[in-house]
Amino acid sequence: MFNFSNFSNPFTFIGLLMLSNVFMTFAWYAHLKNLSTQPWWIAVLASWAIALLEYFFQVPANRIGFEYFSLGQLKITQEVITLAVFIPFAVFYMGEPFKIDYIWAGLCLLGAVYFMFRN
Repeated sequence: MFNFSNFSNPFTFIGLLMLSNVFMTFAWYAHLKNLSTQPWWIAVLASWAIALLEYFFQVPANRIGFEYFSLGQLKITQEVITLAVFIPFAVFYMGEPFKIDYIWAGLCLLGAVYFMFRN
């Protein structure tokens, strides 16, 4: 497997976390569009397969990130990235309308980022 330790820096952490969140968002929600007529257990198996791929990026991301950030900072960074990945997924892939509430949620997360990263 690829050795991510050669790229140990905060930017690698963020890039890998973004990639892992793309996989996780698809694992959690794409079955609602693509497998809605299939039995639920098929959606579970498909989601688990996608989630396994997600872990190949998430685990190295958090190991790298933990070299630079606290556990709380890792978590809030993940939440911000999750929203940043979810909004385009919801709008462009799932066909949901863009809502101003996404902006408000993002601003609330920025407040959380402030509290987790302040000294």
